[in-house]
Amino acid sequence: VSPDDHVRVKLKAESNPSRSDFINASPIIEHDPRMPAYIATQGPLSHTIADFWQMVWEHGCTVIVMLSPLAEDSVKQCDRYWPDEGSSLYHIYEASVNLVSEHIWCEDFLVRSFYLKNVQSQETRTLTQFHFLSWPADGIPTTTRPKVNKCYRGRSCPIIVHCSDGAGRTGTYILVDMVLNRMAKGVKEIDIAATLEHIRDQRPGMVQTKDQFEFALTAVAEEVNAILKALPQ
Repeated sequence: VSPDDHVRVKLKAESNPSRSDFINASPIIEHDPRMPAYIATQGPLSHTIADFWQMVWEHGCTVIVMLSPLAEDSVKQCDRYWPDEGSSLYHIYEASVNLVSEHIWCEDFLVRSFYLKNVQSQETRTLTQFHFLSWPADGIPTTTRPKVNKCYRGRSCPIIVHCSDGAGRTGTYILVDMVLNRMAKGVKEIDIAATLEHIRDQRPGMVQTKDQFEFALTAVAEEVNAILKALPQ
C-alpha cells in the first residue's frame, strides 16, 4: 500500500538534504485538517528506520501503536526499530532513542517506554509504544476490547499506527478508535461506513476484509453496551 502523493507525510528535507522526503505514511484527519489525529504507516524496514524516527520527532508523536509481531509464520512483518533496554539507537537523523522499560500487560500485549534526545538541541521527549502481538495479518484479534483507547484522550499530536503494510490492521484499529473518540465527545449519530470511507479517502486499502469491518462493528457495539451498563438504573 502506497499513499497518494497529495495526501502523505513529507519528511523535512533540511534535516538531511541528501535524502528523499518520502515515507510510506499517511496523515489521517478526524476533523481538524491542521492536526492529523493519526499517522498510518508501513512497518519500518531496515532502510526506513531512520525515516520513521525522523517522522516521530518532526510530528511530536508520543504514542506508537504496533499491531503486528516482527515476524509471522516465518514471514517478516517489519524490522525491529528500537534498541535493547539500556542501549541507544543512533542511526536516526539527529536524535538518540533509548528503551527505558518494557512491560508485559498480558500474554499478547506489551508496553514499551522510550526516551528520545535531540543531539543538537538537547531537547528530550518520552514516548510509549503499545505492541499487540496476536493480531494475525489476515485475521482478527481474539478480543475486541480496546486496551489502548483511553490512554491518550485529549492528545495534541498524532498517534502513529502501523502493522506491516499500514492498511488492514492499521485501518481497522483507526476506524474503531475514531468512532470511540467521537462517542466520547458526545456525538449522537455516527455512520461507521461513512467514517471508513473518510479514512480510505486519506489512505487506500484501509480495512481490507469483511472480517476486519465486522470486528470493528463488534468492538464499537461492545463499547456501547459497556456504557449502557454503567448508566444508573
